[in-house]
Amino acid sequence: MSETKRHSNTRMVPFPSDAIVPERDLGKTPVLEARHLGIQFGGLKAVDDFNLTVGPTEIAGLIGPNGAGKTTVFNLLTKVYEPTSGTVLINGHDTKGLDVAHTCRLGVARTFQNIRLFDKMTVEENIRIGLHNSIEYGMFTGILRLPGYWKKEKRQHEEVMRLLKIFNMQDMADVRSGSLPYGAQRRLEILRALATGPRLLLLDEPAAGMNPKETEDLMETIVRIRDEFQIAVMLIEHDMRLVMGICEGICVLNFGQVIAKGTAEEIQNNPVVIEAYLGKGKGEAK
Repeated sequence: MSETKRHSNTRMVPFPSDAIVPERDLGKTPVLEARHLGIQFGGLKAVDDFNLTVGPTEIAGLIGPNGAGKTTVFNLLTKVYEPTSGTVLINGHDTKGLDVAHTCRLGVARTFQNIRLFDKMTVEENIRIGLHNSIEYGMFTGILRLPGYWKKEKRQHEEVMRLLKIFNMQDMADVRSGSLPYGAQRRLEILRALATGPRLLLLDEPAAGMNPKETEDLMETIVRIRDEFQIAVMLIEHDMRLVMGICEGICVLNFGQVIAKGTAEEIQNNPVVIEAYLGKGKGEAK
């Protein structure tokens, strides 16, 4: 664990627009800039004036009490919902008017709070769906099974096995995904998202349902994914040990509004955050 914890001590430095990013990301275009983002459902403001900057190799955390609007923010960033107000920039590109597919091509991938695998398909087939952005042969090449088709199929199989190696799941390639244990299904969903070739990987409660050992392994794997693929990872998580252990910048949401942003140490000692989680006068955040 000592190796993993060191990543949470990354020096965070000021960035234009009242943001902080890891020092190593200074001078680079942020992978994500959310500016004054908001959405209303009827008269209810589910997210209001949300601002966040994430560096291109940052591990960021989005936390808050149940019902704070965290998953809604993910839905806005991935264009499941179109914002009522504000702007989302991905690698400097404005996503206004784009749909989910186009946002994915810009480099945003995600997992979900509730696992969404194709249960009757194998592990390899699920990951191959994530590789759709890298399919290079045309329709007729695929239909006629021309030599180019088999060459690309071999390359995709090799890529699937490379991804499965991240979680030591190579021997599960032909297993039906619906028969996997819960923790393995969680890991498969992360691999499928990673297969799209993202610049920003959004993980919605990745440790949900995992035991302490699986969670510890997940922490190390998230850091490994960031380092190996040189991408940003942003996660929603209720396991504070995971969040404080690997997240460099943390944003706290409550009732759809940002109440705090900072490093793990700053967030742990922020009285506003403590009150949001535990209520006034209830002691220190855990």
